[in-house]
Amino acid sequence: MPILSIRRGASITEYSFTGAPTLAEALAAAGFAQAQPCGGRGTCGKCTVERLCGEVFPPNEAEKRAGVRLACQARLRGDCAVTLPAPRLWTGIETEATAPEVGEPMPGRYGAAVDLGTTTIVAQVYELATGRALGRAVLPNPQAAVAADVMGRVSAALSGELARLSTLARTAVHSAVKNACLAVGVGGVEALTVAGNTVMLYLLTGRDPRTLAVSPFKADCLFGFEEPLFGVPAYLPPCGAAFIGADITCAALATGLADARDTSLLMDIGTNGELVLSHQNRLFAVSASAGPAFEGVEISQGMGCAQGAIDKVWVESGGLGVRVVGGGKAVGLCGSGLVDAIAALLRLGRIDPDGRTDAPRLPIRDGVSVTAADVRAVQLAKAAIAAGVETLLAAAGLSAGDVQRLALAGGFGSRLNVASAAAIGLIPAALAGKAYAAGNAALAGAAALLMDMRLRGKAEAFARTVEVLPLGGDPAFEKRFLASMDFPRHDGGHH
Repeated sequence: MPILSIRRGASITEYSFTGAPTLAEALAAAGFAQAQPCGGRGTCGKCTVERLCGEVFPPNEAEKRAGVRLACQARLRGDCAVTLPAPRLWTGIETEATAPEVGEPMPGRYGAAVDLGTTTIVAQVYELATGRALGRAVLPNPQAAVAADVMGRVSAALSGELARLSTLARTAVHSAVKNACLAVGVGGVEALTVAGNTVMLYLLTGRDPRTLAVSPFKADCLFGFEEPLFGVPAYLPPCGAAFIGADITCAALATGLADARDTSLLMDIGTNGELVLSHQNRLFAVSASAGPAFEGVEISQGMGCAQGAIDKVWVESGGLGVRVVGGGKAVGLCGSGLVDAIAALLRLGRIDPDGRTDAPRLPIRDGVSVTAADVRAVQLAKAAIAAGVETLLAAAGLSAGDVQRLALAGGFGSRLNVASAAAIGLIPAALAGKAYAAGNAALAGAAALLMDMRLRGKAEAFARTVEVLPLGGDPAFEKRFLASMDFPRHDGGHH
């Protein structure tokens, strides 16, 4: 059998294969899965390798266009060798969660709260009797090797990849919990609570996500029960709807939105923007498809918040000031850096309110730039979120100024410069002074449910009573979306 020799840093791994797999398939089977944000179509260029030699089929059209070998396209036909870039250190993943209060914890000595995100997985181990936080671990979600977003993964599951996606999720959750335990010398956990969006929980438990793929998008399982996961009782909190998941239920618990007396708004902005408004004992929610731009995906030089990512940009001396994660040379832009960069370039007049740029590429630093296509991607993403907020406010008969507090949950929300977000129209200007970073609210809510089973009733009440407003096919939403495409003018008006 032919051998693929995989070099990463000083280590070399050999993997034998049959047939003519793509390099991505062989790497995934050998335990070196590469992220494929475009679902392996060869369009995003994010799975490049440093060096590929040996018996490999010649570059196809997608690779010729990219000018590099792409793991998702290059096919192996015999003995060959590949050099992979060193893994980037994930430094900016939002893992901070408020300490839970102990009520009636799940049985056992140690337990773990897990945030099963589309992009990253965070596990936090607790001592159940005291609520003391022990070890923590963060891993990239390996399902990204199949598709970047939830709908891509649903499509893959329906095309015969469900078992693989389920195994990837279960193995990664198990690894995250095990790594968190190893960090503090704990032998293992006896209880789990796993927060995740509805699709993630379907894939974790191996459920067929067919009902999530077709209109009217009515989930046939909304969870809210315990199910064993690698032999450990795992509580899977209830979901509000197909696209309002258990992560939002947990975030609502953690931010107090589930029983808020004031008028408050929760925004969790990722590939999907889940937005919840609490007003006069009513809860309204929307899921606005923002696409993965704010996670650095499908942006020409976008990346996660890892070493080398530009995460802050500002105007100084008529030019741009920049902060790079970990210092050193910049290699790309993460979501918060992208929002800052667009806001700064708007302020400098390099981008017009309608999104036109004065050059095809707008340099930021060290060869990292924002392209006209990147600006367009941000316009589409922020318009979806802004129109979602307006839809919620309209349903409750409110204006933005009526909202008393805005909780920004999740990694992107916690790193986001609120002034930049308002400058590009991602959040209403009237809410900029009322916004606060809620940290990893999904993880905090999962921990609260781990430490007090009595909160399950509150979680179930939230999921049952939240009024989910459908956006697809709603002419009022479409109108708001189009009206939100332009960036705000600096005088506060719109173009």
